[in-house]
Amino acid sequence: MTSRRVGVLMGGWGEEREISLKTGEAIAAALETHGHQVSRIDAGPGLDQKLRAANIEVAFLALHGRMGEDGKVQGLLEVMGIPYTGSGVLASALAMNKTFAKKLFRQHNLATPTGYTVDASQVAMVNELHCDLGFPCVVKPASGGSSVGLSLVQRAEELEAAVAHACRYGGEALVERYVKGREVTVAILGGEVLGSCEIAAPGATFDFATKYEGGAKYHLPPRISPTRLANIEAMALTAWRALGCRGAARIDFLCPDVGNEVLLEVNTLPGMTPTSLLPKIAKAKGLTFEQLCEKVLSLAVLESVDVLPAPVATRPMELRVG
Repeated sequence: MTSRRVGVLMGGWGEEREISLKTGEAIAAALETHGHQVSRIDAGPGLDQKLRAANIEVAFLALHGRMGEDGKVQGLLEVMGIPYTGSGVLASALAMNKTFAKKLFRQHNLATPTGYTVDASQVAMVNELHCDLGFPCVVKPASGGSSVGLSLVQRAEELEAAVAHACRYGGEALVERYVKGREVTVAILGGEVLGSCEIAAPGATFDFATKYEGGAKYHLPPRISPTRLANIEAMALTAWRALGCRGAARIDFLCPDVGNEVLLEVNTLPGMTPTSLLPKIAKAKGLTFEQLCEKVLSLAVLESVDVLPAPVATRPMELRVG
């Protein structure tokens, strides 16, 4: 195995900083066991200078949420010519913006929960915008992850406060009809389905506290029929391709007892903490955490910037009449 100079980018600017630091430290330790020279890089102001000083060959992204998972850091790495793990600039930006991702999913016949977006200037009129969507409903930031800012709203009186809370994280909230069902997540690695996991949360939603502080139960494989699981995994691949993802990703679904599955979102930089879902799925498939990190690292690339050669100039053909 060839040793590489790897920069693990962790921390970041946003509300998911602490989770990112845990993810980054776990990844860095795993890569060091495989002999790589690892630089732990705290992503923040002056990141370009830190990257130059570290003199790395490849970047392993352990960032989550805004200013890390949304294409901005990916764009910097593209400009600097440093290969990196995860999806490229456009796929990262699309997946992080749930509003645009949902539009793209529907163009590919992928069902998602009905809903609408509200920006911070519209909070006071949200009950008018809500119309007949009904209750309960789910409110969350339109751009974000780790279930930060998520609320399950039972009554109209709770809606405005929940939207205002979600708007704290990026200035825009997504309000969706609540779908009751099993939550299933599908892991994709290198363009192939790695496996799936069912999350049985003690409450009605898989919120931040349950995700990182415990309380949920996990079922691998999910407790659904093989036919239904195959359909969900096919939908996951369709969503992955629709966004143009690469590397490792996790796609979340809800499976109601009655009705078809609905796609919630695509996570282009899934968590890699001890309680995270991607490592759980990999372990069930016989991959150690160290092997998973090595595989993700091997998929690090830059987007193609090849320019086709200019066509050879030719003299215009003369037309003769007669």
